[in-house]
Amino acid sequence: LQFLYFIDTHNPGWCAMKSNSAIAARRAVLARRGISYSLKGREPIREEDTWIAPNAAVIGSVTMKKGSSVWFNATIRGDNEQITIGENSNIQDGSVIHADTGVPTTVGKNVTVGHMAMLHGCTIGDGSLVGIGAIILNKAVIGENCLVAANSFIPEGKKYPPNSLIMGSPAKVVKEITPMQQAVLKHSAPHYRTNANRYAKELEIVDAPEK
Repeated sequence: LQFLYFIDTHNPGWCAMKSNSAIAARRAVLARRGISYSLKGREPIREEDTWIAPNAAVIGSVTMKKGSSVWFNATIRGDNEQITIGENSNIQDGSVIHADTGVPTTVGKNVTVGHMAMLHGCTIGDGSLVGIGAIILNKAVIGENCLVAANSFIPEGKKYPPNSLIMGSPAKVVKEITPMQQAVLKHSAPHYRTNANRYAKELEIVDAPEK
């Protein structure tokens, strides 16, 4: 919220308008849609129905497919290479996604990336779930419909088959996921798309009371 205040009060264009209603309207847009940043010719591409939390950072060569969302305090930094967030996928609070030159990061469709996960130059297959605090490094490949357990560490270049429960540090395939786990995976991404739509419509900035 302090960041949004900075935008409103320190941007010369907005200050010149001297219109409380115009500033309020701008703040509403920022709260409900979020902002993204270009960087020297690298510009994010956002398809319809995407949502970025107000204090998340989406920078450079990032493509957000239809229905994807980026949550509070997450950073997606495409300053070196392409990063793609697939249709209906969600990047949850505090997560970081980056990529080195020549090693893009691709998150498939209907993927959930849990809180404070870190993805770097890797590929996440459609329908997978990356648990809280997991770390996945360059050229690693997670197959479709996989469940990566919380705090798992995926080393560089490792590849995991579809429908795997992946766990540990370094992570190994423990077993195939169960029907119950499959149901959780299928429910997660649609739930977050619905929640993102709710935030896009209802999130509002509330000013702190004056002392």
